[in-house]
Amino acid sequence: MTNNTLLLTTPSEHEAEAASNSYLMSLVAFIAGLPLPIINLIATFIFYLGNRKGTYFVRWHCTQALLSQVSMLFINSFGFWWTISILFSDEQISNRYIAYMVVAFLYNLAEFIATIYTAIATRKGKHVSWWFFGDVTNLVCKPV
Repeated sequence: MTNNTLLLTTPSEHEAEAASNSYLMSLVAFIAGLPLPIINLIATFIFYLGNRKGTYFVRWHCTQALLSQVSMLFINSFGFWWTISILFSDEQISNRYIAYMVVAFLYNLAEFIATIYTAIATRKGKHVSWWFFGDVTNLVCKPV
């Protein structure tokens, strides 16, 4: 069976819940650790470690959630440290800073909405593959 064939089988109630929770973990961590971008990645990574021996459906969605959080870490960390440098050094707010923060906000908003949608869909047993992250997840996460 191919990766997609394995993902198209109907997961059990427990599998759907665990896959959904992999996305919810990043949302809860987002709310708890908003100023520190690494908190989301750590929470998602711990959940991934706890489920890495689960079924393929659960592992696949835990991996996709983790990969998306890695990209968020880079985007949010850069914005965080740029803001810190403006607050505590001679650097001034520039058009580049404002543009970066707007794009980072839009990326975070899109990821937040996609995460909520994916958590709901996977809870219903549906497979949701994100653009880019789904393809990378297929490369990283192999069926046993």
